[in-house]
Amino acid sequence: MPTRSLAAVNVHILHYKWHFLGGVLFVVLSTLLTIFPAQLVRYSFDLVNEGIDLYHLYAGTQAQAGVYQLFGRNVLFYGMLIIALALLRGIFLFFMRQTLIVMSRLIENDQKNQIYQHYQSLPLSFYRRHSTGDLMSRISEDVGRVRMYLGPGIMYFLQLVVLFVLVVPLMLMVNVRLTLLTILPLPILSVAIFYINNLIEKKSDDIQKALAAMTTFTQEAFSGIRVLKSFVRQQDSLDNFTAATNEYKDKSLSLNFVNSLFFPLIMFVVGISTIVTVWIGGQEVINGTITTGTIAEFIIYVNLLTWPVTALGWTSSLVQRAEASQARINEFLDEKTDIVSRRNVAQEITGEIVFDHVSFTYPDTGIKALRDVSFRIQPGHTLAIIGNTGSGKSTVAALLCRLYDVSSGDIQVDGVDVRDYALTSLREQIGYVPQDVFLFSDSIRNNINFGLNHPDETRMAQAARDA
Repeated sequence: MPTRSLAAVNVHILHYKWHFLGGVLFVVLSTLLTIFPAQLVRYSFDLVNEGIDLYHLYAGTQAQAGVYQLFGRNVLFYGMLIIALALLRGIFLFFMRQTLIVMSRLIENDQKNQIYQHYQSLPLSFYRRHSTGDLMSRISEDVGRVRMYLGPGIMYFLQLVVLFVLVVPLMLMVNVRLTLLTILPLPILSVAIFYINNLIEKKSDDIQKALAAMTTFTQEAFSGIRVLKSFVRQQDSLDNFTAATNEYKDKSLSLNFVNSLFFPLIMFVVGISTIVTVWIGGQEVINGTITTGTIAEFIIYVNLLTWPVTALGWTSSLVQRAEASQARINEFLDEKTDIVSRRNVAQEITGEIVFDHVSFTYPDTGIKALRDVSFRIQPGHTLAIIGNTGSGKSTVAALLCRLYDVSSGDIQVDGVDVRDYALTSLREQIGYVPQDVFLFSDSIRNNINFGLNHPDETRMAQAARDA
């Protein structure tokens, strides 16, 4: 069932192996308690027929009352037993979901934390190549699809396997002809659901792309709201947003139409199987090869097998979607940062800065921002760099903080190449104020204290006054 891309989640399943093994156990127990009531229904139906025959056989005798009492007690016993098994099955179903579904939620949480942590380790060039909407889509929608495979996908697949292993042999032992004719429509249903779900998957992917584009557009519009207002482009922005939302709406309605075919198709095939069971089973009853209780048992078996067989097509689609999503997740997790320390030097910086014949070209655009730049700044001194937009002023600061690595030349701080410093040691000793102001959705106090592990009220107040 797992594919090459999904092999990446095996380590998470192994981490929660007791949840998984417990889920398998509860799947087996709940399935067994699903099968037993069907057999009890058969016994009950046969008991009713025999009881009616005996009641009429002893008509007008004293034994008739005894037959009636015995019949009533047996029917009550079977009824209470079926209710007890249903309650016990409900308990096992609860624990089945509390193991497998909880496991999928825990893995989902671990994956999101893993991806977010990895995002933070990647260089700025990575974020220049990928839109925010794409990053958000992979950490939310793609992880959600993998969770559907780990939870409902695995759960329903296990139910299908256990049911078929237990139910089909029981049906064949009772009547081979009736079994084959009864389950014949079920594979057709599974194939039909598989193709419908592939269509659903394609339309869902289109919706996801439309949602990612709409998310990116919205974020850019609100981030640049001052520019929009300054140039009075609100109406153009609204028109573009309306076009994006209309595209999302049309794709969603198209998906809803395909989804509407799902349950009618299931009900149609179940109806065919039920009709076949009653028709062929009725002929077998007339011939005396089976009883009416067997027909009732087979109808229950058909209904038991319908959803797992349906889920086979749905689960296959879940696996395909999860594979595609995990491949997208793996694509980013396989990205490695080239901004790594060569020697992990961690020392206190006094402030001597040397740029020695530094050239830099942005790797994602090929724009040459700096060409053979050299200067030296002594500790305690100040250097102002002025120039036109795009002349490389911000690039100098980014290279000093080692947000990028130089294309050629060297940058030294206190005689040590910045590539030899531990990144945390270098960056936490540099006060960097970018030209694009960004405030987190938090209090002003927490925004001022953002770079401090142990905020100090006095330092915060002084920084506010200095600003």
